[in-house]
Amino acid sequence: MSKPGTRELLADLVAFNTVSRESNLALINYVRDYLAGFGVNSQILLDESGQKANLLAVIGPQDKAGIVLSGHTDVVPVDGQRWHSSPFILHEADGRLYGRGTADMKSWLAAVLALVPHLVTRPLRQPVWLAFSHDEEVGCKGVPGLLAHVDNLPVLPAVCIVGEPTEMRPILGHKGKIALRCEVTGHASHSAYTPQGVNAIEYAVRIIQRLMALAEQLQLQQNIAFDPPFSTLQTGVIRGGEALNIVPAHCQFDFEIRMLPGVEVQPMLDQLAAWCQRELLPQMRRVSPDCAITFSPLSHYPGLQTANSAAIDEVLALLPPPDALHTVAFGTEGGLFQQHGIPTLVCGPGSMAQGHKPDEFISLQQLAECDDFLLRLCHWLQTV
Repeated sequence: MSKPGTRELLADLVAFNTVSRESNLALINYVRDYLAGFGVNSQILLDESGQKANLLAVIGPQDKAGIVLSGHTDVVPVDGQRWHSSPFILHEADGRLYGRGTADMKSWLAAVLALVPHLVTRPLRQPVWLAFSHDEEVGCKGVPGLLAHVDNLPVLPAVCIVGEPTEMRPILGHKGKIALRCEVTGHASHSAYTPQGVNAIEYAVRIIQRLMALAEQLQLQQNIAFDPPFSTLQTGVIRGGEALNIVPAHCQFDFEIRMLPGVEVQPMLDQLAAWCQRELLPQMRRVSPDCAITFSPLSHYPGLQTANSAAIDEVLALLPPPDALHTVAFGTEGGLFQQHGIPTLVCGPGSMAQGHKPDEFISLQQLAECDDFLLRLCHWLQTV
């Protein structure tokens, strides 16, 4: 089989519309067939719908620890964005490659795939695991199914690299996230007789005010390695009401907490739910017994604080020495890999400053730096 380069592979990957609401199977099948052309077998791990899949493949001896090269296949939507070129056709201009996913994070996937012809011809002493997931952009929903299979490997990998865009700087920490939906069921009435109703919006506001107080509490615990240096809480979406002359019977709002590694927020959420049951519901049910307040999880992933390990140190030695140990504000699947006992760092080509935007791009220089790093990694895998 021919040995396409990173740019050629990136063009192919960008052409797949893998916005999270769409299936990623066409891309996964493309990767499977590409790997098969070099004699590498893949496990295709379908989700419950059968429309999404993770891919897990290994090159090298499976009785050794080795390394995981991990990335997600989905991208964010382009709806409402003004692009100067088609987002799903790779376009080159002024030393940059434009297209949806070029920064976040199909360039990493392309560079990993371009490394495969080198890996299969080298006497690797340690294996390389390729772990490509679905639905990262909507809350890291796909990778838990992949990790269930990783847990059953004969030997757990010694290190994982998640190739999110960091301009090839090693990232050793990021915040976790939990997102929830609160639904308030009140009781409708004509607005001229408001005491006969239970205003779901007003009770939702009282809960949001409580959340604002909790946000202030979260600021008390700080870590200057992060920006901002504390856990944050915010309400991002709210819906409710039908007309101004109707006491609203329903309101729902979504909120999120982005917590520092090691900060446990579940007790705070339990206290919030208990307060709603103790203080708000009795007032609401004096008017109607059907009133309710419910909290439903939307997504949840842990933060990352890279565990100390000899393998992590050796991988870091393959990268240019950083001026400082860095963290990022955005989340990744890295915390989940580490939660499963695999020391993990985040390092990949491109910048999140270009991710999720119209005219998303990556520089050719960043692609070259990533290719060089992966070749050094390939050599390392022959010597460790």
